Amino acid sequence: MCTCCSFKCWFIFFNSLFLASGIALIAIGALQYSTYTQIGTFAGSSLSRIAVVLIVVGVAIVLISLLGHVGAFLDNSSMLACFICILIVIILLEVFSGAAFYIFLRRIPFLQMNSGMNSKARAVISNYSPENRHSINRIQEKFRCCGADSYADWYKSKSWGNPKAVPDSCCAVKREGCGQDKRKIHTKGCITAIKIFLLRNLVWVGAVCIALGIGEVFGVLVGVCLCMNIKRKKYEHLN
Repeated sequence: MCTCCSFKCWFIFFNSLFLASGIALIAIGALQYSTYTQIGTFAGSSLSRIAVVLIVVGVAIVLISLLGHVGAFLDNSSMLACFICILIVIILLEVFSGAAFYIFLRRIPFLQMNSGMNSKARAVISNYSPENRHSINRIQEKFRCCGADSYADWYKSKSWGNPKAVPDSCCAVKREGCGQDKRKIHTKGCITAIKIFLLRNLVWVGAVCIALGIGEVFGVLVGVCLCMNIKRKKYEHLN
């Protein structure tokens, strides 16, 4: 009995961490959605899907974790077995996804995406359309950048139409007319700033996935032990 309780406590502990990570992914995805949408307007529309994927994965983790909690509290070996099987599938998918991402990262698709991002950003600056202006300004303010490759892109933008100034959103301290003074603006291009942001996010997501994977492996092992103990306890009760 004590052994079963011990396994249950450890299982609930690991599963609670699993649940917390799911809730965190949902929160991060929801908070970052507007940022990725603005980046998508500036550098490619598909980037907003990253936030959607984070939310979907978070919801899936929460539902699976709740299944494990219910199975543990009810001492239901069938629900625990289902939870363990799903968790094993998730671990395998994570391993295959990580391997596939590593392979594609080093090959043509990533380079094409990189080239597409550069072309999109330059085109958006060149065609400073009214429907994109808010997103462009928000990107420049948020990432403390100016233009696509550099602030000089604005001087060549026909839609902007002011070869002696940049938008005020390029300024270190934003105020009306500050874009006319080169000493008060950010000189770094937004393409570089966005790539640094995405790379940092990628490293963070990779670290979280590794931590989740380790927790999931322990969760599977403890879940198997708990499931076996529940079945043994039921057989002893029947005898």
